[in-house]
Amino acid sequence: MRTVRDRLRVAYGRPVLRPHRAPIDELVLTVLSQNTNDRNRDVAYFRLREWFPGGWPEVRDAPLERVEEAIKPGGLSKTKSGRIQEMLRAIGDDELGWLERAPLAEARDFLIALPGVGRKTAACVLLFSFGRPDVPVDTHVFRVGGRLGLFRPGAPLEETHNELTRLAAGDPDDAYELHTALLRHGRRTCVARAPQCDECPLRRICPYGRSRVRSAET
Repeated sequence: MRTVRDRLRVAYGRPVLRPHRAPIDELVLTVLSQNTNDRNRDVAYFRLREWFPGGWPEVRDAPLERVEEAIKPGGLSKTKSGRIQEMLRAIGDDELGWLERAPLAEARDFLIALPGVGRKTAACVLLFSFGRPDVPVDTHVFRVGGRLGLFRPGAPLEETHNELTRLAAGDPDDAYELHTALLRHGRRTCVARAPQCDECPLRRICPYGRSRVRSAET
């Protein structure tokens, strides 16, 4: 993991973890990010904040159709609007600041129990909001980590989260850098189709990359 981290650091720089301590914002943002790109997610999020200046309690109590219309640019607005309101109702008036101090497993289990919240969303809240060492695994992180052999082939998402979090060894900065570096690499070089293995800084330590280059040479 250190070798992967160091080589990707040379390629993409070293990201700096800056916890924002706004867990409900992160929950809503992560729901909006599902099955869309960052730009559409952000447009939907800022429309939601603009249309409901009273904050999350106003979003929670608003007519469902109004929330759906606000987040329409993010896609799947019918599904996401219901999830957001159900989640906010489950949270109630709790601002979730206690998640920063609670045992990591307890904080994670609380979040996963919320409507529409899975392991990735919980990890995003814990890492980005509070700097807790939990590594979110999205499609890019899953693809790159699998090709590098950071977890066993065919591992379910729960196991990949556990394994990458274990590799971060309780260090928030390493957890953030591991997530961010694998994400950037998956978007720029180790793409799903036609990955650029010849230009990859990890090729010599990547089983998938070595195999692919050998196949091209024969």
